[in-house]
Amino acid sequence: MAVEETIKLPKTILMYPMTLVSQAAAIVMRFQQNVAELVIKGDATLEYVFPPKDEQPEWATFDEDLPDDESSAADVGTLDGEPRAEGRFALYTSADATGPSDSWARSAAKPAKKSVSAPEVVEELDYDQLTLAQLRARLQTLDLDELEALLAYEEATKGRAPFQTLLANRITRATAK
Repeated sequence: MAVEETIKLPKTILMYPMTLVSQAAAIVMRFQQNVAELVIKGDATLEYVFPPKDEQPEWATFDEDLPDDESSAADVGTLDGEPRAEGRFALYTSADATGPSDSWARSAAKPAKKSVSAPEVVEELDYDQLTLAQLRARLQTLDLDELEALLAYEEATKGRAPFQTLLANRITRATAK
């Protein structure tokens, strides 16, 4: 029996450091669990002694807190009475957007400056319904005359700056080729 234990000793000695490390890790984890339980019990006790207040800070305002006249302005996408028709909102909305979620887009659309007969390319592309991203995707298929017609139509009707810039830049690139 002592001979067998002596033969196993080199393997056992190699396993001792790993055994000690795993036992130390188990002790540390058990300690962490005990501390976490104490923290949870302490939080529950503090909540019982000092119940939390459901107060809203005075600087925080929510849509349901606004009077009806202000909340309707927030619903249609205006800020200080000015519509958000340009900038990042113009990229994914069209002026004649339909559907309840696009009510702010309809209110933000600029009225037409004057009645202009639409060029053929406007009707082919259904230009008035296109968002900026959709127009950008279709620009590669248009020739210079169609681009100029779209730019003139945009300037004469809605005058949306992002659309005008996109068309003008595409015309510049087309004439440079």
